[in-house]
Amino acid sequence: MPLQIGIVGLPNVGKSTLFNALTKSRKANVANYPFCTIDPNVGVVEVPDERLKKLIEIEKPAKVVPATVEFVDIAGLVKGASKGEGLGNKFLANIRECNAIAEVVRTFKDANVIHVHGDVSPKRDIEIIQAELILADLETLEKRVDKAKSETRSGNQKAIIYHDLLSKIKIHLEHWNFAYDFPKTPEVNEALKDLHLLTNKAFLYVANVDESEITTWPKEKLSVELGVPMSAEIIPISAKIEEELAQMTDEESRVFLDDLGLKEPGLFALIHAAYRTLGYITFFTAGPKEVRAWTTTRGATAPNAAGVIHTDFEKGFIAAEVISYDDYVSCGGEQGAKEKGKMRVEGKEYIMKDGDVVHFRFNV
Repeated sequence: MPLQIGIVGLPNVGKSTLFNALTKSRKANVANYPFCTIDPNVGVVEVPDERLKKLIEIEKPAKVVPATVEFVDIAGLVKGASKGEGLGNKFLANIRECNAIAEVVRTFKDANVIHVHGDVSPKRDIEIIQAELILADLETLEKRVDKAKSETRSGNQKAIIYHDLLSKIKIHLEHWNFAYDFPKTPEVNEALKDLHLLTNKAFLYVANVDESEITTWPKEKLSVELGVPMSAEIIPISAKIEEELAQMTDEESRVFLDDLGLKEPGLFALIHAAYRTLGYITFFTAGPKEVRAWTTTRGATAPNAAGVIHTDFEKGFIAAEVISYDDYVSCGGEQGAKEKGKMRVEGKEYIMKDGDVVHFRFNV
């Protein structure tokens, strides 16, 4: 279950600088003028997880496969993007498949960095972006509602129910609400999944702050300045600091972060926030051939998790041999855990826990 995060924002808020830093690349053009990102940029980074390092120390495997996150950076959006203004609308389709959207908003003032609206107003910028995403979704819905209406003429009850549902979702968006907040039922979830609406995704807010203020931004202040609820995931990041970190070795990064008073890079904070928002957890498979991190959703059963590895594993699921991460490490690996009775054989009803080290038994 790879995690995909789409990066959106107005031009010149630091999106491409942040993308380059997050992926330690120079894939995105950086220029002090709007629309310098012409093609969507895609970068894959490892999910930071200290537990993986411990498992590697124990198993000394021939191969290591960490969980990954895919970042998709598109051209800056502007007011009117949904109607073709600027270049952003052209690339919105590239983030329709993403699990979450990270909206980058600039809070720092710098006369040397042009703002597309002339001044820095984070709340206004967020409102513009969100309005454009709603308008883009309304365009999608209008087409689907018209098609659904034509299918009701046959009197098909399922078609009538589907048309009624789409009409209600459309009205919900017309009142400037996100599809994410529409009352959910299994039928609604299925309809929304099929529509790939931008506003039905989990949202994260990345506040690009001045480097001198990175450790002094209480969430309450950012929440007010951005005009979003305290319950929202807000990640203060200095794109400039992240860019500097991208050029350093791991040891240099640790020293640099300590000097700044930061616990972790902004990249780590963003990925952890995305996992929390989406309800993702990590489980592991470990052995001398390979140590690997896998991602599933909180509440997933053992067969669900097996299906993440291969659909045949879920179909032919027999049982799961499970060792908690802490037990695996304290016992020095699988054999030690077995000897101390820490390995459990779980069935189809078992709910996976974050950090489980597991071996699945299955019929081909």
